[in-house]
Order: sequence, then structure tokens, then C-alpha cells
Amino acid sequence: MKPQLKADLMLLVVTLAWGISYYLIDVSLEELTPFNLNALRFLMAFVIAGAATFPRIRTVNKATLRAAAILGFILMLVYIGATYGVKYTSLSNAGFLCALTVVIVPILGYFFKGQRPGKKLIVVVSMALAGIALLTLNDQLKPALGDILCIFCALFYAIHLLYMETAVQKKEIDAYQLGVFQLFFCGIYQLIVSVVIERPVLPETPRVWIAVVFLSIFCTGLAFIVQALAQQYTSATHVGVIFSLEPLFAGIVAFLLAGEVLSQRAYLGAALLLASIFLMEIEWKKTRLFRLFVNK
Repeated sequence: MKPQLKADLMLLVVTLAWGISYYLIDVSLEELTPFNLNALRFLMAFVIAGAATFPRIRTVNKATLRAAAILGFILMLVYIGATYGVKYTSLSNAGFLCALTVVIVPILGYFFKGQRPGKKLIVVVSMALAGIALLTLNDQLKPALGDILCIFCALFYAIHLLYMETAVQKKEIDAYQLGVFQLFFCGIYQLIVSVVIERPVLPETPRVWIAVVFLSIFCTGLAFIVQALAQQYTSATHVGVIFSLEPLFAGIVAFLLAGEVLSQRAYLGAALLLASIFLMEIEWKKTRLFRLFVNK
């Protein structure tokens, strides 16, 4: 199996786990506060990953730790948006809006790397904005606080992807160690904030413990380590097209487990968002259908 295909399959599993995570976050917030939850899931993920692969991470160098500290801080901002977003909006909205990362990545690429936007990008951004409006605006044309926080999450995750893409290409940085230690730094940052503004506690019921453990192992530890490893073989933009399936998984889980149903207007907005994400990532000129049409 080619490295690119392996990376794609690994990222697809990560995307499925993240689609489930919105529901699990909602369950966890029944007993835990947001920073408390994130500190617990990231530190648990670090301890499990570190204990399982201690010989591989004990020789970490300063360059890897420095990059991990930066990525951990960016991740903290991502999860402030995601966790508070789920608290103040619907699970389906959270899934679709957090997936805007795939549209934001090329926009940031234009501003920070000088990559000129083509006609497709202009169309995609217009579709995404229309989708966001239909999905989030109420009768007074105001988005919910949770919707704004989910867009905040998408913005900082786009920054995370771009920085990770740059970091893992450096010879002095070990991608696996980077993936593990960013969990540690993110967890420590969240714990400090939780101690200052919250009262950290542990889950009280088996239901919430199961949700937190699943979030820690599959949606955090394995997910971010796999992402770091996979990005050695693919680009940040390519990762985006796979992650674009996240809102689809999130919507299915919200419907099946939480009984969540959106309005017709919201479903139209969600469809526009999903269409804009796929349009952004599919290179039509390289598709078989396009070649067949041109060669006729």
C-alpha cells in the first residue's frame, strides 16, 4: 500500500472519531467544565501515549519541544472554540462550522504565503458564507454565541495545520514526538487556566468517564499523533478534504444519538457548506470525468 493511501486511511479514521467527539463533549459537559474537560482529555492522552512508547519519546530534542509548545498553545485555542461552541450551539452546527478549516487554509495561504486566490476560491468562499448565514442566523439575523466560537475553532485549526505542515518537514523535528508532546503542552495550558477560573474535578458517573476516556484515547491521543505522522506524506490542503467528512459524521451522530433535527433552512446551509468544502478540495482538471469530457 502506498504511503499516501495509508495516510489517507489513517486520517479517515481520525475524521470519524472527531465526528463522534461532538456528542461525547456534550455528554462530558454535563459534569465537567470546558477547561477541566480539555485538561483531563489531553493529559490522559499524553500519559497513555507516553507510557506506551516511552523509549521513542525520551530522547526528544529542544527543537521538537519548542514546536510542540507552540502547537499545544494553538490547540488550546482550537478547543476553547470547539468545547464552548458545543455548549452554546447544536451538535450539527458545531460539526459543520468547525469543518470550515478546509476553506480557511487556502485563504491563509494567500495572506501568509502569497498564493493568489483563483476564481474557484472566490466561488467557494461565497458559498461558505451563504451556508454559514443559512445555518446560523436566527430571525433577528444574529448568530448564536456557539456558532461564532466554532468558526473561531476552525480558524485556529487551520493555523495549526499550516504550522504542523511546516514543522514536520524539518529534519531536526521528530513527527511522532511532536504529536505526543503537543498533547502535554495543550493539557498543561488548559489545566493552568482551569485552576485559575474553574474548580477542576473528576467525572462522577460511568457514562461521563466512558466519554472522557474515548475522547482522550481515540479523539485526542491517537488522532493528533496520526495527524502528525500522516502530514509527512501529504499537504495541509489535502488533509482538509478528508477532514471535510467530519460534519457529515457529526450530523449523523447528532441525529442518531441526540435526536437532533435542523430546520429546512439550516439543512440548506449545511448542504452549501459541505458543497463548498468539496469544491475547494477537488481538482476537477485531474478527475477522470473531466478528462473523458475533454477528450470527446
